[in-house]
Amino acid sequence: MEPTDADYLARWREGDQEAGNVLVRRHFATVFRFFRSKIAGSVDDLTQRTFLACVEASSRFRGDGSFRAFVLGIARKVLLVHLRKQYRHERVFDPEALSIHQALDPTGGSVTGKLVGRENERLLLAALARIPLDFQIAVELFYWEEMPLKEIAEVLEIAPGTVKSRLGRARVMLRQQIELLAESPAIAEQTVSGLDHWARSLKRRYLEDEP
Repeated sequence: MEPTDADYLARWREGDQEAGNVLVRRHFATVFRFFRSKIAGSVDDLTQRTFLACVEASSRFRGDGSFRAFVLGIARKVLLVHLRKQYRHERVFDPEALSIHQALDPTGGSVTGKLVGRENERLLLAALARIPLDFQIAVELFYWEEMPLKEIAEVLEIAPGTVKSRLGRARVMLRQQIELLAESPAIAEQTVSGLDHWARSLKRRYLEDEP
């Protein structure tokens, strides 16, 4: 019987590096994509920090839970630490109120200019960076990782019942940003009406372009 993620994590905690390598291979794409959609630099470093933090926090992982939710919850915390060091306007970066675009210098933090592809994809990525971070994360986990609401709630440290309403609010904010950023009303409407398609198209593009 194939060992579970919990089994591999326990072995890694005891010093079995190969068990750690298995976990990294299983979940690397998800964690890498989590950071890559938000920042232009330090993605490899932040991904590595996340997996190392998994070992340090392994005693908090319930064996019957989702390791993917566990590792993405840690990735979110690693990202918040990174952003709070970068954010210069306030003493505290609030992920429920502030966006990646507000947190980072556009010349150093924007990933939108690095994505070559359809205008709708570039527009959606730019709009995602302009809604509050935790709302952006909820959208990406729902569309890209196809996570159930319960696991998204674990990552965001909120009640499961809150996730559905947060996704609804995120879609409204996305529409507003898309309409502001689009070169024409037609492009805005095409992107908004095909949100499911363009969100999943972005995921495929990130998968195809991993290191």
